Amino acid sequence: MKITIREMAVFGMLGAVMFASKLLMELLPNIHLLGVLTVAYTVVYRKKALYPIYIYVILNGIFSGFAAWWIPYLYVWALLWGVIMLLPQDLPKKVQPAVYMIVCALHGFSFGLLYAPVQALLFGLDMKGMLAWIVAGIPFDLIQGVSNFFCGTLIMPIVFTLRLAERNAGNW
Repeated sequence: MKITIREMAVFGMLGAVMFASKLLMELLPNIHLLGVLTVAYTVVYRKKALYPIYIYVILNGIFSGFAAWWIPYLYVWALLWGVIMLLPQDLPKKVQPAVYMIVCALHGFSFGLLYAPVQALLFGLDMKGMLAWIVAGIPFDLIQGVSNFFCGTLIMPIVFTLRLAERNAGNW
């Protein structure tokens, strides 16, 4: 996956946008635009969307600490990216918003479940402990899933804006 200097700059900025959006919304528990941005970047940049996603992950570790909570970030966002990559690129335009919103919501609803295996390994939880950890996080997963769904209304406008910027990039 060769990238140009312009793409390096763009992906750096998009990763920073992810990080800044997370910081701006930290007062609201489990409500953020990370899933929305991950989906939008993947729709527009496909494989190369991993660059801004992992720039965000690294920035998060640098500024918030490379601790046990951070390790699942190495794969939870990549899983959302992977699901979007598996969807057909030629989805009908009328279906795209709903599909992307639902996938984004499902990622939010399953966040604790996705996070749990690493937490169980790191903290020595057995299956019972891991299930208790998952159950304790259900209220937060519900908030995240519902907010991801409603924030998902921003996916297509972001996709449109990114595509427009990409088309006009040669004119700058």
